[in-house]
Amino acid sequence: MWAFLFIVAIAGLAAVHWSWRKRCRELNRVLDRSMREVEALKEHHLETLAHEHAQQQALFNSMTEGVLLLDQQGRVRLINQGLERLFNLSYDIRGQTIMEAFRMHELRDIVNRTTVEGHVLAEELDLPGLDNRCLQVNAATILNREGKHQGILLVFHDLTRLRQLENTRKEFVANVSHELRTPLSLIKGYVETLIDGAKDDPAVAMRFLQTIEKHADRLTYLIEDLLTISRLESGQIVLNMQAVALRPLVDRVVIDFESRTAEKKVAILNQVPTELTVRADADRLQQVLFNLVDNAMKYGKNEGRIEISAKNAGEDKAVEMCVADDGPGIPPEATERVFERFYRVDRARSREQGGTGLGLAIVKHIVQSHGGEVWVTSDPGNGAKFYFTLQRE
Repeated sequence: MWAFLFIVAIAGLAAVHWSWRKRCRELNRVLDRSMREVEALKEHHLETLAHEHAQQQALFNSMTEGVLLLDQQGRVRLINQGLERLFNLSYDIRGQTIMEAFRMHELRDIVNRTTVEGHVLAEELDLPGLDNRCLQVNAATILNREGKHQGILLVFHDLTRLRQLENTRKEFVANVSHELRTPLSLIKGYVETLIDGAKDDPAVAMRFLQTIEKHADRLTYLIEDLLTISRLESGQIVLNMQAVALRPLVDRVVIDFESRTAEKKVAILNQVPTELTVRADADRLQQVLFNLVDNAMKYGKNEGRIEISAKNAGEDKAVEMCVADDGPGIPPEATERVFERFYRVDRARSREQGGTGLGLAIVKHIVQSHGGEVWVTSDPGNGAKFYFTLQRE
């Protein structure tokens, strides 16, 4: 009897053990499956975070504005490529303070103000060491759901081009006002003198009227040049591109200056080869040559010479033309600026010679609209040579 009970007990224990092992195996399988699911979810979560981070970084990098994110301790946490371009950064500044990264007290002051005030808007920041760059800074603190300070976000917008355009506009308005005021004042003065009695003397009246006509013409030329350069800059002038034989065109320009060359006893030499032909707008090209020869006439020597030449440049089917004078030349520091509107190397002589101060600027715009380049070389005391290129036909 006891043996039977013992056997039954052993069998029961074996059944329990087998059941328990089966249960353990099932639990292990469930656990393994759960662990795999957890790992898969964890990996998916990490991939999602990495993807979101990559998207955020791509978004930041696509912005033209510079973005700078500081953490609670005021250290750099995130920057974008726009900021790297604006500050010419060539190394990783993450983890550094503002002063360590940029060494700019003005930027540190903006951060300190933002910490106190919560935001700073449209603050301008000049960077004289970076090509006189000017930036507009907008900054704001970042708060969590409980309203606690988490960091500062700064956005930098490059105002350099706008500042340059504004300065150019102001300079242009000032120059135009001056150029208009001078002849208008002279015209008004001579008219008042005529009204006060000078009209009664025929010789004086004629001389005054000739002077008035001269300055009225000066105003007309100024307005025409202003309209021309405005249309050129805005692309309103449509070029009539065609094959243009250079030597006959230069001959026509030389004929236009016959009276002035006789008065100043200046020789204009057409040294352009007969076979050279370019693709250009004949009227605009004639205007370029006229302005360059006119400039050479004004600043060249009396009884001097002006040479007009051309040659194949040998690159990209280009033709290089040159108008050379034998005047006093141009100082080296002025050669880069002579094509600016109203720029004058010698203001006193320029006033004496007349002109609008726009001739060379018009030359530059016409040549560039043809896809060419224009430049000047000069050896002070030995004249100046103005070059420009055109496409060969």
